[in-house]
Amino acid sequence: MTNLRIHTHTRTHTHTHTPQGFDDIPEGVSRPGHFRGVATVVTKLFNIVQPTNAYFGQKDAAQCTLIRRIVDDLNMDVNVQVLDTIRETDGLAMSSRNAYLTPKERMISPVVYKSLCAAKQFYHMIFLGSVSSSMEEEEDDGKETEGKEFSIPSNTLRDIVEEVLRSEPLVTDIQYVSVDDRETMRPIDVVGKDGAVISLACKVGSVRLIDNIVLKIG
Repeated sequence: MTNLRIHTHTRTHTHTHTPQGFDDIPEGVSRPGHFRGVATVVTKLFNIVQPTNAYFGQKDAAQCTLIRRIVDDLNMDVNVQVLDTIRETDGLAMSSRNAYLTPKERMISPVVYKSLCAAKQFYHMIFLGSVSSSMEEEEDDGKETEGKEFSIPSNTLRDIVEEVLRSEPLVTDIQYVSVDDRETMRPIDVVGKDGAVISLACKVGSVRLIDNIVLKIG
């Protein structure tokens, strides 16, 4: 009798390590392993296609920052372009997840973007108002205001967003509202003339929605 020995082989998979600083930001904590997956898939795509330009949407702000970091760290000859979030006419960021909203949930879902706009409006009102006031003081008493810094506590902007979201009963869970540096997506304590990105994740009914808005002057 002939004895047969069957060898089985389990294939291992290579992953791209997530650049430091992404797994512990709010979206990384909410979705463990997500950014490692993004880093791996995008790195493979760029290696295969060798594109000159690559276009991504601002809706996934942290993901865009991650991709730019990968391109920079690995010296990839790719020009990463981040385009404005495409929205429905009522402001809801377009997403395949929107199809899972019930008609009633879909009707109130613009509250997500509305909450971000409320924070942006407050930022512009306070920041630009402070600048205008300082200019008026300079004209009145001749004092120089050059170099004078204005800032808003991040907690203040965060509270504005959460207050609007909590006003809608169908927003069942606010997973996070984060105020971050525009370049690194790391949390910041105050927002000044350099602006920030406010990003959030919440559930409308049972559907998880994400969105963000960029704060900047000019």
